[in-house]
Amino acid sequence: MTEQTALTGVFSPVLTPFSTDYKPHIPRYIEHCRNLLLQGVGLAIFGTNSEANSLGMAEKRQLLDALLQDGLPAGRMMPGTGACSVSESIEMTRHAVTSGCAGVLMLPPFYYKGVSDEGLFRHFAQVIEGVGDSRLRLYLYHIPPVSQVGISHTLIERLLEAYPGIVAGLKDSGGDWSNTESLIRTFQPEGFQVFAGTETVLLNTLKAGGAGCITATANVNAAPIMQLYRTWQSNNAQAQQESINKTRAVFQALPMIPAMKAAIAWRTNTPEWRTVRPPLVELAEEQAQQLRTNLQELESAVD
Repeated sequence: MTEQTALTGVFSPVLTPFSTDYKPHIPRYIEHCRNLLLQGVGLAIFGTNSEANSLGMAEKRQLLDALLQDGLPAGRMMPGTGACSVSESIEMTRHAVTSGCAGVLMLPPFYYKGVSDEGLFRHFAQVIEGVGDSRLRLYLYHIPPVSQVGISHTLIERLLEAYPGIVAGLKDSGGDWSNTESLIRTFQPEGFQVFAGTETVLLNTLKAGGAGCITATANVNAAPIMQLYRTWQSNNAQAQQESINKTRAVFQALPMIPAMKAAIAWRTNTPEWRTVRPPLVELAEEQAQQLRTNLQELESAVD
């Protein structure tokens, strides 16, 4: 982690390809990550849509190490390192930092519900102090629809006061634009980077001064999302936003992870890409066919 410049742009929680025996398929994983980087998308590996909570610690380390050994730039990586276990979060975070990753994206401990800001502060403090490395750049992950444990403004204020320069930003996947806007207005002037959790509000985020977005569908629609990020001040930015929202809606109408994997399987003629780890299941064939039809209709409309 040689540079400490603030992260901005479009990142994607990278889908994890599995073999039919449910083991991570490393060559396919490297290929997918390299393709995202070539399109300008950063790698938020081990995110929600990476099926990260179905991966073990050893598997995550193996996948990160495989990317680095193949020459992919650590400075474009933001691994998810949050866990309910403080010790596991410390271990994975330390490995990411010592490997040179630009930052880590950290879920709160999510098993126990109704926990206080005091409890969450102690958890994050234990991780930060357990890693004990000034190079750490920690991005909080606010996703209460899934985790049922949110990141409040008050908690952010306390963490910024206690660990300035370490607590670097947040991904807001709460689904409430007013919260994202408030976070940007309140904390972005202090250098706290706020990322939207979906490209559907990318234009609004950039207009408000936010850092960008960390979005699942950059796995399957990277070029148009990056085009909007790069040209958001252009006259056709709103039209671009509406177009990428239509693509997002096609995937959101189905279970997102199986749908994105089905799309890649179809586009690359690699049926194994459809494989998801239990408890997730693949799309039914009629769902996969409808997905292909809908995507082809969108592509035809653009042409």
